Amino acid sequence: MQPKPRNIIFLVADSLRFDSVYDAGIRLPYLEQHATQFTEARSAGCWTLPATASLFTGLMPHEHGATSQSRSIHLDIPTLGEKMKAAGYNTYQVTANIATTDIFGLHRGFDEVRRIWKLVDPKFNRLQQLLVLIGKPRLRKKLLSKDILMERMSSDLETAKTWIQNTYEDVFEEARKIIRTNEAKGESSFIFLNLMETHFPYHIAPTFELSTNGVIRKLREVTSLFHMANQTFLTKGKQNIKADMLEVLKSRQRTAWCSIAPGINAFCEEMHKDTGNLVIFGADHGENFGETGWTYHFSNVTDAGNKVPMFWLDHQNDTPRTIGETVSTRHIFNSLLRATNQDQLGPSMVHEPAQSNPVMQSFWYNNRGKTHDKFKYNQICFLLENNRFLLRNNQWYQAPFKTSYDDPDYIALPPDAHPIHDLMMNLKTKDDHLTTLENFRKFSSGISFEAQAH
Repeated sequence: MQPKPRNIIFLVADSLRFDSVYDAGIRLPYLEQHATQFTEARSAGCWTLPATASLFTGLMPHEHGATSQSRSIHLDIPTLGEKMKAAGYNTYQVTANIATTDIFGLHRGFDEVRRIWKLVDPKFNRLQQLLVLIGKPRLRKKLLSKDILMERMSSDLETAKTWIQNTYEDVFEEARKIIRTNEAKGESSFIFLNLMETHFPYHIAPTFELSTNGVIRKLREVTSLFHMANQTFLTKGKQNIKADMLEVLKSRQRTAWCSIAPGINAFCEEMHKDTGNLVIFGADHGENFGETGWTYHFSNVTDAGNKVPMFWLDHQNDTPRTIGETVSTRHIFNSLLRATNQDQLGPSMVHEPAQSNPVMQSFWYNNRGKTHDKFKYNQICFLLENNRFLLRNNQWYQAPFKTSYDDPDYIALPPDAHPIHDLMMNLKTKDDHLTTLENFRKFSSGISFEAQAH
């Protein structure tokens, strides 16, 4: 039996696209020299809830149940926090995203969830705060109602800190405190960290700033950020952000990444050099630049939405390694079970990458009850021979892998085509994919929208 990691630090940069990292030259020298890096890793979901729930359970969204429609992990499913606790670790979240907390049930299994917005002082001015309030529909509604006077409004105002100011160093310091406290007692820690700097509206400065020059372009950038935050294409039926502004928004994340990458590299080095620690860094999901002109979250299965950076700094072996096989990041769950000498519930993306076949899913988003009918569909996507095969509304489509956000439109396949039957030669893989497809269809047909607060 191998020695367990002394501490486990699982660090996620929310929404970070693969191309933001790799087109910028990665900028993680320690990880490149000591980690296993995955160059074809896909998230099972395209926004925080389903993607993180898959990391926490090793399951697809239709299996764990936390989707745009159903909203929370089934209570009978064991979570990563629970598994790490069973392995002898004190378990913590330090998060900058409210979506990873009890609001959707992702807190289950953690001894403590530290919400970083409650632990830091605001650095922004009233104008910056007002921009966030105006940009978020739920807060706009409260701002114009009597709820502005109620205590529950204060939680939203505090959460806004992570939207418009850097908190990543504060997150790192909380992790250090946890480890120091537990090590003083001879105890081990499992810590999940979520950073929001690469999440919309992207932290290109310590507090919110626009990236363009000139009054007209700044106004267009603000307007584009508004459309992106509010998913207006879903309700208007068309993309309201012009191509040049889409490029501006895309570049904001890359700028944010370049600004925090040195800090991430230094923190991972600090944690990993502390002998015996296992450190994981990656993204929960990408973004929805690409397919049908969509932007932001919820309904995409393109490479821009699902292909993510992922690095594993082993607690015993620091020889650099690159895994170029397509893997599903949900199988980080099994990798952690194996590292802590627990029975795996499926393949490890670290140890059995060839068995970690990625499947991506998305579930349509009911944008305040106003989503156009043409966007009301769920999707499932399989990867085979450098191509994506997508099923939407009982029609199969095909498109090649592509890292960048300007994914080509899918090409519709003939009505009698069935890529899983037609192209998959490995009988076990074919059987697994057919079962996944059948269960996805059953789940999709059995769920319906209820009142949604998100």
